[in-house]
Amino acid sequence: MLDLSWLHAKTPSPELEVLERRPPTADDAKPPLLFVHGAYTGAWCWDEHFLDYFAAAGYHCFALSLRGHGHSGGRERLHHAAIVDFVTDVATVVERMPQPPVLIGHSMGGLVIQKYLEQATVPAAVLMATVPHTGVGTSLTRLLLRDPWLLTQIGLMQAGMERWMDLEAASRAVFSTDLPAEKRTRYAAWMQPESRHALADMSFANLPNRHRMAKIPPMLVLAAGGDALFSARLQQQTAHYYDADFLELPGLAHALMLEQDWQRAADAVIDWLARRLPAPAGRDDAGDGAGVS
Repeated sequence: MLDLSWLHAKTPSPELEVLERRPPTADDAKPPLLFVHGAYTGAWCWDEHFLDYFAAAGYHCFALSLRGHGHSGGRERLHHAAIVDFVTDVATVVERMPQPPVLIGHSMGGLVIQKYLEQATVPAAVLMATVPHTGVGTSLTRLLLRDPWLLTQIGLMQAGMERWMDLEAASRAVFSTDLPAEKRTRYAAWMQPESRHALADMSFANLPNRHRMAKIPPMLVLAAGGDALFSARLQQQTAHYYDADFLELPGLAHALMLEQDWQRAADAVIDWLARRLPAPAGRDDAGDGAGVS
């Protein structure tokens, strides 16, 4: 029998970069938030706008860089890192947190969260412009047929040949046209190649399965109407698969947290959390009961 155990092997987390923002006033009624970035990026993508904004809304915020990304260890073994290793990184950070967090993942980070939920549960989860539960195959085929030049730019970045990239064409993959050129150039300089192993996992090798999840938490799938990578239709299919809430934000592109109108995405998540998080223990549904002293 063919041995495929290597596909699901995992290694301990290296030293991980974790950014943190505390709210101005502690609010124990709100769980902490853990932000998980997507492919080709790191925790820096949340640091630009979201961390300070969500902290100001009363949430204790954390954002990690998965192994081989940002300032985390493991860069020399990036291409050996599998999705299951990224799940281990999330689990490592969660174990160090004071209480189970709400998980908020973007793109590949959304798929990492889907896989994490096969082994643990959390108060809630938000999947932003997520890799669909069916993987990236449909999206790559659509790009190949409709925009092969854009797919070429992604391949050049993956190969570490950024100097040969057409920045204007590549930016179509993640940004709206109204994002200033200065920001596009700055963000592009911070991007990096992605793990070849993880890309294979997202294509066919280790896709999520809701039937392996002991419990699916309250979940929001947040789609960008102008997403060139993962269409709103695919996002809605993923929401249906998990019986999750679904919201499409017209006019925003794939990198919701870095868009010129990023606040619209942040407010959508904050509003959803206010409606869907479980009521704190010791309080009635109206919120006027006495808390535990």
